[in-house]
Amino acid sequence: MSAPLDLEEFAFELPPERIAQQPLAQRDRARLMVVGRASGEVIDEREVRDLPSLLGPDDLLVVNTTRVLAARLRGRKASGGRAEALLIAPEGAAETRRYRALIQSRGRLRVGAEFVFSGPGDAPSLGAELVALHPGGEVSLVFEAGASPYSLGEAPLPPYIRRSGPGDDATSQAQRREDSERYQTVFARVPGAVAAPTAGLHITRELLTSLETAGVRVAEVVLHVGPGTFRPLREEDLVRGKLHGERYSLPQATVDAVKETRGRGGRVVAVGTTSTRVLESCVGSDGQLAAGEGETELFIRPGQPFRVIDGLLTNFHLPRSSLLLLVAAFTGTDAILDAYRQAVAGEYRFYSYGDAMLIL
Repeated sequence: MSAPLDLEEFAFELPPERIAQQPLAQRDRARLMVVGRASGEVIDEREVRDLPSLLGPDDLLVVNTTRVLAARLRGRKASGGRAEALLIAPEGAAETRRYRALIQSRGRLRVGAEFVFSGPGDAPSLGAELVALHPGGEVSLVFEAGASPYSLGEAPLPPYIRRSGPGDDATSQAQRREDSERYQTVFARVPGAVAAPTAGLHITRELLTSLETAGVRVAEVVLHVGPGTFRPLREEDLVRGKLHGERYSLPQATVDAVKETRGRGGRVVAVGTTSTRVLESCVGSDGQLAAGEGETELFIRPGQPFRVIDGLLTNFHLPRSSLLLLVAAFTGTDAILDAYRQAVAGEYRFYSYGDAMLIL
């Protein structure tokens, strides 16, 4: 039996100023730390736009085409006091107007509580009633007839990206517009996520064209990132060896592209931990990658094998997070923590709007 996992092994000091609060003016100008998987050493420092020179004509880049929903609603309790909701997903048929959500407000949540959520500016308001309480702080809301609640929402930025309140001044509105565009990949097209697959935020359409010109192929998967990506790992996650479930889809075209890449002697490079989890979730007992869709709870930790990917483009992640554990599993715990210390010392930008790492 393997030793129990100690999350404190995956802690590191991160000054608050290293957490990126704004995206760069150009997505692909983010710094790129290149790490050798075999050695664990930092072998180069580039920019994301240099990817075509770092990958070969036989390589395959796999991206996640999920689209982030405008799932963050601001409003108030009918009884008074501010409230925010994060819509996780619809529940049941569309006509029920019922949604699973997380609510942030003062006071105890109870069945029957009523809320009014408002969009920016002159957008109409929409009422909702809390009809059920669930484990983990989740609730069920039923919205009144009218506009879709997503039409009132905004980008559900992670809690470590600080924004001012729901002001309607020109500066606040401009910031919301920028976040609605920049907290979305340029290839996002399948709605369903409440958080962005952040490694993909660095890629531009021009970079995709340059990769294609260099002979690098691009294939697609879908993983709808859920609210669990914002939550710290819990003891029960470690005991179960599973994460929060997230819906995925792996098309046959991507399975074929992986097989062709293997046949050419090329590398399969996942863009982000989300693409990685889809690919590694879809390997059968026969060791073969198979197309399909469903929900994955795969929790990749040090000591577990990788059966599909040969390379990983990823952001710099939170201490003690499942994302950091996945990267440590791919590279080695000591090596990745050493690279992170170098990133902190070298003033790399961390998290969603931050810089990137390429492990090959």
